[in-house]
Amino acid sequence: MDSNVVIDFCNGRMPKNGRIFLMAVNPEISIVINFELFATKNISKEEYKLLEKFVASSIIHSINKDLVNTTIHTRQTYKIKLPDAIIAATALVYNLTLISRNSKDFDGIEGLEFINPYGL
Repeated sequence: MDSNVVIDFCNGRMPKNGRIFLMAVNPEISIVINFELFATKNISKEEYKLLEKFVASSIIHSINKDLVNTTIHTRQTYKIKLPDAIIAATALVYNLTLISRNSKDFDGIEGLEFINPYGL
């Protein structure tokens, strides 16, 4: 799951069909998403608590050698930003479907399954 999906879901900004879809998903996130969720300036205490609950209920995939190698390959091949390469590589290494609204960041990455919950 990408950080934009997590934040919008926790804040109630996710469209109804996207919310229904996400309620049936067991959340798994990259370690970089864990960083992104809490690195926002001016995060309210309420939002912080919601994000903490989400992270506590998620599987967080840490960095390992396979992830490093796949990230390097993904970044070199598709010329995307390092955080996006880590997110995509996490989905590839762990055979996950990436859930994000930023299709342009992940479009065309071979082997990457992608769902945009805003378009459901």
